Parts: sequence; C-alpha cells; structure tokens
Amino acid sequence: MVTQALTRRKFLGSVSKGGLILGTAGLSFSSPTWLSLLLGHRDTCLFADELDRLAQDAPRARYWISTESVGRNCLTCHAPDEVAGIKSHFHSETVIKCLLCAQGCLIQTGERGRCRTRINVDGELRSLVYGHPISVHVDPIEKKPCYQFLPGSEALSLATAGCPLHCKFCQNWELSQMNPEDYSTPFTPPEDIVAAAESNRAPVIAYTYNEPTVFTEYLTDIARCGKPKQIRSVLVSCGFMNEAPLREMCEVLDAIKIDLKGFSEDFYHKVCSAELKPVLSSIKQVAKSGKHLEIVNLVVPTLNDSKKMLEELAKWVVGEVGQDVPVHFTRFHPDYQLLNLSPTPVATLEHAREIAMEQGIHYAFVGNVPGHPGNHTYCPQCGKIVIKRTGFFVEEMHLKDGCCSYCNEAIAGIWK
Repeated sequence: MVTQALTRRKFLGSVSKGGLILGTAGLSFSSPTWLSLLLGHRDTCLFADELDRLAQDAPRARYWISTESVGRNCLTCHAPDEVAGIKSHFHSETVIKCLLCAQGCLIQTGERGRCRTRINVDGELRSLVYGHPISVHVDPIEKKPCYQFLPGSEALSLATAGCPLHCKFCQNWELSQMNPEDYSTPFTPPEDIVAAAESNRAPVIAYTYNEPTVFTEYLTDIARCGKPKQIRSVLVSCGFMNEAPLREMCEVLDAIKIDLKGFSEDFYHKVCSAELKPVLSSIKQVAKSGKHLEIVNLVVPTLNDSKKMLEELAKWVVGEVGQDVPVHFTRFHPDYQLLNLSPTPVATLEHAREIAMEQGIHYAFVGNVPGHPGNHTYCPQCGKIVIKRTGFFVEEMHLKDGCCSYCNEAIAGIWK
C-alpha cells in the first residue's frame, strides 16, 4: 500500500476553511452530494480505505511495459551504459515503466508514478481515476480558454485528481496535487458524463482543471461515447504526454488547448519539475493532426516574463505551428507555492501581446483581465473586432460563414 500524502480529513478540512471556490479559476469544488445530483446518482459512500478499494476495482491502464512483457527491451527502461555487457537479468518482482507521459516513471509493485493516479497491482498497471471525476461543472468554453472554438458555447467540464507536473504556481493545486483516494466519488461511466452534458444542454465536454492525460483512458471513452450524440470534446492540457497517447486523443478530440508555461528548459525544470521539449513536441503534433489548437502562456513575474523569453516563444509558434494559432498571455495570481509574488502587471501582458503580434501571430490575447481590449478577437486584415467579449462571455460576433463581416477575411477557428 502507498502511504497517503494527504489524508481525506486534512484535505476536506483545508477545503472547508478555504471556501468552495478554488482561486481565480472559479472552479466549483464538487461535493459527493452535488456531483451525484448533477450526474444522476442517488447516493455516495465513503470507504475506510479508499486506496485499497480503488486499486481493487481499477481497470487496466494503457501505455505501459513491464519486465514481464513479451518482446521487452532493457533499453526501454535503462540507459545503454547501465546494461552494457549484461546478457540477461532476472527481476525478482515485476517492474512497470509507464509510457503515458514524458516522466517515464518506473513503478514497483504497490507503488505509483509521479502523477499518483496509476498503480502497479501485481505486475499490472491500473488507472485509479477511471470513472472517478471529483469535479464536474458547466463553464463557458471561453474559460478553458478556447476563444475560437464554438464561441459562446457551454462546456461540461470535469477533472479527476493528479498531474505529472508539480508547478509551483498551480491555481488548481487542490485537484492536480491530490491523491485519488483523498476524495470519494461514485463510479461514473462515460455514458453518464455524456448524459449529463445532454441534460445541461452543453454541446462540449471539456477535460480540464487537473491534467487530463492522467485519465486518458476515461476521456477517450467519453469522447467516443459523445460523438454519436454530436457532443464535441476539448482537452485542456500541459502537453507533457508521449506521442502514442496523444495520437489516440487527437483521433477522438475536437480541440486542444496546451499550456506553454515558459520558453526555457531551466524554467520548466525549476518551477514545474518537468521539461520543455516534450511540450513543444506535443504542440507540433497537435498542429499536424489538424485539430483546433490554442496555446496559453501564464505570465509569472520574474520567472518567465523576460522580453527574450516572450520573443523566443512567439517566434517558435510562428515558425513551427503558424500565425493562426491563438495565443493567450494570461495573468498570474499568487497561489500554491508562489504566494510571495504579485499579480502580473497588466502592462507586462500588453507587452507580451505586442511582441507576439510583432512576430506575426494573428490572434494574441490578454487573459484574466476582464474588460481589457486584448480580450477580443480582431480581424488580422482590417483590424476590426469580430468577437467582442465581456469576461468569459461573448457580447458581439461579426462573422459570416467563418469570415470577417467587414472585409470578408477568413478568421481561423471552428464556428459551427
């Protein structure tokens, strides 16, 4: 058994002290009762040992290899110098390498990877979060943010626990940094999520708040279930997954928003406990798939807000994925482990947007600053507002068949 990093009692106590709204993200934390009402469950139960129950009932995960796998290769888990000259080796117990994300965790029996959502049960990797959303909420699609994908639509948004990253500035850390067993929810099959979207008249299901890659099996099943109902799926991700699982997600998703948290390996290593290169690879892979893509850069004062970093980010986007990919420069608010920093000055966000536009990005936005003119979509040809927003809500649209109503310039996006 894995020792809990945070007991359910301590976690719920911290939530009750902090209120029901999680920071600036505006996420309503779902109590078991509230979640049951939304999804149509009659009751929920708390278990004395939630981890044991979850592990016992957890379905087999995808994207992994073990020391017992057919055709196994030592170089999958070991560097060449570690196995040089060794002809064979016997493992006393089955060790699993998770191939879902770029962390590449090696997982001993009874242990979990860095995301805390996938566990080695007697040599089989299982998903502790399949069918166990801990937050479900209806949001405007603009809140993801997706500004040029079905603007004005509502999205049934869901999250589980867990994330492969440990960002010091995470504004949803109560979800991303918790363990699946810290909060008990009923099993919710994919069909129930789709039914909840239908009953709430939400044409979109968004996988968001924590890192949805950790529940990739669940989200892809939901997305497939929603397609016959004409319900579309949107992934809100850190982009730290491997190529194969992202390929599967691209096959069933309709739009993907990726956080490009900073354009520096040092920043990713020190602030996110991750790497930049896999994120860049994911962004390019999504762009090549033809799925609608938007990018968000949370601008954190003193950490990723230098002119050089912003210029390099904008140049990379234009050169690798194109001028028409919307890029959001979003305001940081002190949270989690960076309470010592001040909110991002609006002038910094404006400067970031100016840099992006100077480098050729057609759709650059100022995010988390309600009422700012950088919140609107402008026609790159005539410069007029084609989508006017107030906060997360669309106030005016001046589009005709996906083109600017003023000059007939095509506006990149998914409009119907």
